[in-house]
Amino acid sequence: MSENEISKVVVNAALAVHKELGPGLLEAVYEHCLMIELRKAGLECARQVELPVVYKGERLEFGFRMDIVVEGLVVVEVKATDGVHEVHFAQVLSYLKLSGKRLGLLINFNEALLKRGIRRVVNGLSESFLT
Repeated sequence: MSENEISKVVVNAALAVHKELGPGLLEAVYEHCLMIELRKAGLECARQVELPVVYKGERLEFGFRMDIVVEGLVVVEVKATDGVHEVHFAQVLSYLKLSGKRLGLLINFNEALLKRGIRRVVNGLSESFLT
């Protein structure tokens, strides 16, 4: 599957989780439930994937972790906040750069209408997934 095909499955899985649980829970709950939906959809995914920083050839262990990596291609950052801010986009972009991946999804489950909380981050471009 391509990154875009994977992202569509991720968005559908996120919508299913949000429909079942609604907003207002902790990020960890949404992350775990999203993993359940992604695995039900037949996708390989890993949770809390370690991400080292390499600076001038030296590996620094700072404990960065990507919330979910789907099919080894798409980074999913799960939030449950009062809004998505530029720092959240920067976080996903940094994860993409450090991991060498091209596509990230920033999903804020703390929205009454989830489509308002889904953003794509692609090679330094941030855009609304659904406009």
